[in-house]
Amino acid sequence: MTSPQRAPGGFPVVGIIGGGQLARMCQPPAVGLGVTLSVLAEAPDASAALVVPSSPVGEHTDADAVRTFARDCDVVTFDHEHVPASVLSALEADGAILHPSPASLVFAQDKLAMRRRLTALDIACPRWAQVRDAGELKAFGDRVGWPVVVKTPRGGYDGKGVRAVGSPQEASDWFDLVVRDSRDGGLLSDGLLAEERVPFVRELAVLVARSPSGQAAAWPVVETVQTDGVCTEVLAPAPDLDGELSAAATRAALRIAGELGVTGVMAVEMFEVADEKTSQPSYAVNELALRPHNSGHWTIDGAVTSQFEQHLRAVLDLPLGATTTRDRWTVMANVLGGDYDELYPAYRHVMARDPGVKVHLYGKGVRPGRKIGHVTVSGSDLADLRERARHAADCIAGVITE
Repeated sequence: MTSPQRAPGGFPVVGIIGGGQLARMCQPPAVGLGVTLSVLAEAPDASAALVVPSSPVGEHTDADAVRTFARDCDVVTFDHEHVPASVLSALEADGAILHPSPASLVFAQDKLAMRRRLTALDIACPRWAQVRDAGELKAFGDRVGWPVVVKTPRGGYDGKGVRAVGSPQEASDWFDLVVRDSRDGGLLSDGLLAEERVPFVRELAVLVARSPSGQAAAWPVVETVQTDGVCTEVLAPAPDLDGELSAAATRAALRIAGELGVTGVMAVEMFEVADEKTSQPSYAVNELALRPHNSGHWTIDGAVTSQFEQHLRAVLDLPLGATTTRDRWTVMANVLGGDYDELYPAYRHVMARDPGVKVHLYGKGVRPGRKIGHVTVSGSDLADLRERARHAADCIAGVITE
């Protein structure tokens, strides 16, 4: 591996393990801040490797490659949560500065660990249980009511590793894997996470950032719209959100960041629910992501400080930037891959039809359902913004041709 070319003036090198689109979107603010990025990319044509000059190729599971990469970095952060604990321990033993720390990152890597910790902190969550076989799942489902949601504690994302089941038999293949992994020390060796199916009003997300010195900041609460388990739209801020609920959700997210010792950006995904006793809106925490997150991509164009600049500031322990919005509303729509190869031909139509649309593509290969980019629009008419964002995203994706 070649060492990254440091910028003159004593500016640091930030290393990112993983060459996905999150690392890619850190490059523009890094240029503005004078910070050098170095990315450990899984392939020469990985999303971030296409735009970051220092992108040595190596797997996040290869301890030697990761340790060699980290030696030339002043601080190391992550594009995803899947770096094995053994590799993180090796980095700590080498004295590498990691943000977030492995002690914090585990709560994004392991949903069972996350549920235990949030329950201990008395943070509102769905009712849950650790289940290792069909009998334990049946007991849980009979107690909270069927159907229930079953999740693999490690490795799931974008709806993968999540299944709503009406009986234990519908998770029998996963329990077969639990038996295998319990013997071999695999990802499901601790069993599965079972949760009650929450009758939610909508899904929300709270994005916060926290620095090693303890400074913290939060962006406005947003509404996320999911299609088949994949986020397709983000509305910032969440429309018609009760003020007390917004404040409570933000306080909870900031408290989680502090209690878990998070450094960098963290997304707290929540359900908005109606309290059965008071009929007042409340929340239940669904997931944590200790990194820049899809629910925060709107901040690139819609906030004074984007989540990517803020993440760099936070991991370097620089003062955090303002999180105020630039306009009344910002709508982000994800561009999902389909049965096509070419994206560029749609640009002329999208840009001519709506010069206010901001297009962000990730340089990723196209395959059905894959997030390959997003568009954002900002303004004062929410309904109009949603239509414009959806039209632009669908046009790039080839869903519409006019």
